[in-house]
Amino acid sequence: MRKTLSTILSITLLTVSIVLSGCASAKSQNSPTDNAVVSTQAGKIRGSVTKSGVLSFKGVPYAEAAERFVPAKPVAKWEGVRDATEYGKISPQFAILGMGKNNAGEGTSNDCTNLNIWTPAADKKKRAVMVWLHGGGFSTGSANSAESDGENLARTQDVVVVGVNHRLNVFGHLDLSDFGEKYKYSANTGMYDIVNALEWIKKNISNFGGDPDNVTIFGESGGGAKVLAMMTSPKAKGLFHKAINESGATENMGVEFQRQDYSRELGRLIVSKLGLTAKSIEEIQNVDAVRLMEIAAQSQNEIAAKYKLPVSIGEGYAMEWEPVVDGDFMPTNPVLEKGFAAAGKNIPLLIGSNLNEWTIWMTVTAHLNMSDEARAEYAKAYPFEDKATAPLVDTLLRLPLLKITAHKADQNGAKVYSYIFTKQVNERLGASHTTEIPYVFANTEDPLSKTISTAWANFAKNGVPSAAGLSEWEAYTRESGAVMILDDKSYVTHHHDEALLKLLVPEYEW
Repeated sequence: MRKTLSTILSITLLTVSIVLSGCASAKSQNSPTDNAVVSTQAGKIRGSVTKSGVLSFKGVPYAEAAERFVPAKPVAKWEGVRDATEYGKISPQFAILGMGKNNAGEGTSNDCTNLNIWTPAADKKKRAVMVWLHGGGFSTGSANSAESDGENLARTQDVVVVGVNHRLNVFGHLDLSDFGEKYKYSANTGMYDIVNALEWIKKNISNFGGDPDNVTIFGESGGGAKVLAMMTSPKAKGLFHKAINESGATENMGVEFQRQDYSRELGRLIVSKLGLTAKSIEEIQNVDAVRLMEIAAQSQNEIAAKYKLPVSIGEGYAMEWEPVVDGDFMPTNPVLEKGFAAAGKNIPLLIGSNLNEWTIWMTVTAHLNMSDEARAEYAKAYPFEDKATAPLVDTLLRLPLLKITAHKADQNGAKVYSYIFTKQVNERLGASHTTEIPYVFANTEDPLSKTISTAWANFAKNGVPSAAGLSEWEAYTRESGAVMILDDKSYVTHHHDEALLKLLVPEYEW
């Protein structure tokens, strides 16, 4: 039923860019104007006004990452008015799971700690703030993608939208903690960047018409996993107040994160392959970025094979960049044996996935030999779907996300709300990975977009997802099993697919 990892690696780069919330940036079509000058703690910035009247600020620095593998420093103050009309630098891009190509070319930099902001007005109104954490695992992607342009969401929902660029892959997660106090947080540098961004937002967002005391972080795929990392780290506590995870976890990237012993061993191996030692470790600051990524990928493959670390999709072994459970920045995994990480207890969570997440890897993840009994359960679980599409139902993300949902509910803290997006957006791929993003950002004319973007925004405003036309969205508990099906006809159901999941993956416990 599954193909080998080598088969997966042959998938085209075009497909990968779609799946991983690609980082291609859209050039600004707007002109700078004095109507969009806002003060920050470091100095004034000038943005632009979109055709719809939304104020847009791009490439706004929230920190300065002059050195690799260490937390960024506060932004130096500047005189005059700084231009903020073009997207800023993004992190060098790492070939995730061997697919694509490492890229450290023009437009990339270790110093990629910048924000994009969209606001209806830079006034004194305290709007809910929605902070987008982009997808692409922890290896690739950016907040500069056209799909996460926040203009329409800000305009239609009267919220402030912020997209965060931060360090990724080897630049965000190379564990050099064996090489001195300076590199204590090197394994989680990219996550520390997000904390710095949230700190900047807390101090400055009121000047953009936002409420620093009502901040929601939301993200898809790797961005959803970043949401889980922030909910787990005490360093981020108090910097955000609600969280949304869209399709953002596998068993080994979200339910759990990287073990520190593996991370440290990887760091030592990379340093050795670079010909460096503890005495010469500072030379790593100047190693060519692409060479560093290539050496890192070789080293990851060796560690993955040595410890038989399972790849997330398909068969074989792989070690990917992700946060490290170091007992400090990341004290535990997000999911505990009984409950959820302590730091996230009082954070309301909206979490879900799409019906056909990985149809792009159909032969790898499809349930091609689905039994008649399972097909019958699929028809019960999804009565409005074509029964012929039953083998394409996702379990790869649905199951770990259900585990997170259940364990968050077990924590007896803030409420958790569950959804499954079933809209058949693509005739061939159905409700596949990333297809909900334009609906969330109000970047499609489909009427369902208004429903979903409103529900997301209302959750950000008051902690309860709601929208005209939706029935009351019940919080999930193990007893209720409540989940909202999001489609042209949206509805709440209870324990709807649990029998199906037990048939398809009987060994999985949530």
